[in-house]
Amino acid sequence: MIGTNNGALVIGATGGIGGEVARVLKARGWAVRALHRDADRVRASESGLDWVQGDAMDAASVCRAAEGVSVIVHAVNPPGYRNWAGLVLPMLDSTIAAAAANGARVLLPGTVYNYGPDAGDAVSEDAPQNPVTRKGAIRVEMERRLERAASTGATALIVRAGDFFGPSSGNSWLTQGMVPTAGPLKRVFDPARAGTGHAWAYLPDLAETMVRLVERRDELAAFDRFHFGGTWVDDNRAFADAIRKAAGRPNAPIRAFPWAVVHALAPFHETAREMREMIYLWQRPLRLVDAKLRRFLGQVPATPLGTALRTTLEAQGRC
Repeated sequence: MIGTNNGALVIGATGGIGGEVARVLKARGWAVRALHRDADRVRASESGLDWVQGDAMDAASVCRAAEGVSVIVHAVNPPGYRNWAGLVLPMLDSTIAAAAANGARVLLPGTVYNYGPDAGDAVSEDAPQNPVTRKGAIRVEMERRLERAASTGATALIVRAGDFFGPSSGNSWLTQGMVPTAGPLKRVFDPARAGTGHAWAYLPDLAETMVRLVERRDELAAFDRFHFGGTWVDDNRAFADAIRKAAGRPNAPIRAFPWAVVHALAPFHETAREMREMIYLWQRPLRLVDAKLRRFLGQVPATPLGTALRTTLEAQGRC
């Protein structure tokens, strides 16, 4: 039995953010369970967590796995952007049911997809959410369901952040879009319109921030939201330049991202279609204002960008 003061269930622990949060929880003395559809297989390769059999689409198995925990980390996403509309909300409903049954708080890693152009260039937690994409609309509905559930015992914490990167980030814009070629870095692609700022989040810093928040969950509102400012660049080309310097290739060419290829593939390829939907985030700045987080925590984890990129690129085999 996991004690209610330091027990967590992580759904999506094999992913970038879920795995990072699980590692931080473990390092800070939490007992961590991790849900997986093939627990025996993943248990052999992923040590340190208590892997339990279950499916995020099956509310009963999630509820069993969550017995006795005080926090459920909902970090599961359909792989490769596939079937978001059909899977994302039912998976969250399973987590909400488990949280209500066990009096647990749901921790949801949030994104900037909720916001449309009317939100402005710098957004706080209470900015209007009028997304212009299907994925953004789903994100808004996820938050609405968590807010409604907060009145039934399933308290919730949402921490929104920009594009993830880190040593275990896997499917990220950095490694899949900006430096997509395996092996030592040869070139960097910049997806952003010239002169456009962009928000980035280094996963180890984000995970540490999330765990510090849940460790003070008794001080939070039943439904609470924070923005993690992370790394903001006024021009994403500066981020591309930092990548090549961190890789030890300061003169590697920086090229425009081939959006034309994405547009051509979109009618036939779901991942390309989802990427095309999010192009607006590379055409205009959208900065997350994190004043509330800084007031609450005081000091927010912030690894120097060069160190964060070097660690990420080494782990991804790009150095």
